[in-house]
Amino acid sequence: MSVTETLRATIAAEGPIRFETFMDLALYHEGGFFSTGPLRSSATGDFLTSPEVSPWFGRTIGKYLASKRIETLVEVGAGSGSLLTPVLEDLPDIDVWAVEASPMARSSLENVIPHDRVADSFGRLPKRFSGAIVANELIDNLPVALAIKTDDGWNEHYVGVEGDEFVMVEVPARPDVVAWADVYGGEVTVDGIVEVQLAATSWLHRAIDRLESGVVVLIDYGGTAEELEPRRSQGTLRTYRGHHLGPDPLLEPGETDITVDVNFTALLAVAAERGVVAELHRQDDFLSEWGLRDIVRELKLKELEMARGGETMSQLVVRSERIDAETLLHPRGLGDFRVLIVEI
Repeated sequence: MSVTETLRATIAAEGPIRFETFMDLALYHEGGFFSTGPLRSSATGDFLTSPEVSPWFGRTIGKYLASKRIETLVEVGAGSGSLLTPVLEDLPDIDVWAVEASPMARSSLENVIPHDRVADSFGRLPKRFSGAIVANELIDNLPVALAIKTDDGWNEHYVGVEGDEFVMVEVPARPDVVAWADVYGGEVTVDGIVEVQLAATSWLHRAIDRLESGVVVLIDYGGTAEELEPRRSQGTLRTYRGHHLGPDPLLEPGETDITVDVNFTALLAVAAERGVVAELHRQDDFLSEWGLRDIVRELKLKELEMARGGETMSQLVVRSERIDAETLLHPRGLGDFRVLIVEI
């Protein structure tokens, strides 16, 4: 059964469904975007993340993790293993696990780590361990509720069917949606939209529960509640396909990535609630702190030396490596991503 058929059958049986349910089915269930098709995070797929742009991303994260002397490393949403592969250059002897929803990606991961260390869900991890949980561009894909500001408070978008089309249906917001939007939505004008990220905060609680000691490292696009306020008039919900913005998320469920900007204020609040230390960094600042700008300078010098020595082909290879590494630091691109460190 296709995602569209599943959604239609669910709505026919239950009436309009929460947007969280729609997003979850469209992305992760049978026939969903991450459950079928090719490897999504690749040059020939639908988007590229920092590990695919340059192996120096993983090497720099590996350098940070090595400083923490971790025993176990878990990457959630590990994709093809493009982050794990360079990380393991610095951490060759640790116990490594990968969690990945995509069957194609899990197959690729088995070329990087043993197949019995590749899981399809968070629940298959060791119940308690010391180490690190890393998630790069995972939180933005966790299902969200959509809260709409009204003169009287908050309504919520559910998804229904009219004729052959999926449509948004406005209903009174659930109490937990109202509470989240009030606290983390910021200043929102009437008709403004807040992506209520209850699944994201729940995910971080579960990650903290797994660790006896260690760190959770979350890397994603988004910002604090205050930084996201200017985008509330339209919201941040969008789709991607083929490395470009895609259609409205209701038009082709299962055929596009569905994503939102992560509200890091809500995640910082989880850490505070749990009594653990958390720090939020820009990606360019974090990678620079752990030596990436020094690497870029070394690559520039190496490139210059090769140019002087007439090593044209080698120079072009190093230039490409240097440009890719610089891309990770671009202040209006990947460098503007956020890195949340939670220490347990």
